[in-house]
Amino acid sequence: MNLRNILVPVGLVILVVMGFRSYGWMGVAAVGGGVVMWALLHFTRLMNVLRKAADRPIGHVGSAVMLNARLQAGVSLMHVVAMTRSLGALRSPENEQPEFYRWTDGTRSHVTCEFHNGKLVKWVLERPAAPEDAQDGTAGSAAP
Repeated sequence: MNLRNILVPVGLVILVVMGFRSYGWMGVAAVGGGVVMWALLHFTRLMNVLRKAADRPIGHVGSAVMLNARLQAGVSLMHVVAMTRSLGALRSPENEQPEFYRWTDGTRSHVTCEFHNGKLVKWVLERPAAPEDAQDGTAGSAAP
């Protein structure tokens, strides 16, 4: 069970009670205004991230290698969507944990991320195999 689901409501109730005991109903109004402001800030950030992601194809990122370098365990799905400016392509069954999302770039490299309860747990970068002629070092050279 997520402890945040308990601590946040208990903390809000404590703030409201402290506001009432200190300043009466004006304290409750001040605490309520602060909570509403906090909620509006988070809502505005979420809407800006989703507005930017709506302009790009689902599961597309500029560079999968750079995304792989910037990812950190524990960040939220919204943070990853903000970094990529694209919604990830869902690879797991809907509404089941863990969730797997994939972002692919123009070179067909892709990063598959595993999220558990909305937090990044692990990720894997996969790059396409190089063509046969590029592996032996003769690609691009002309015969004399």
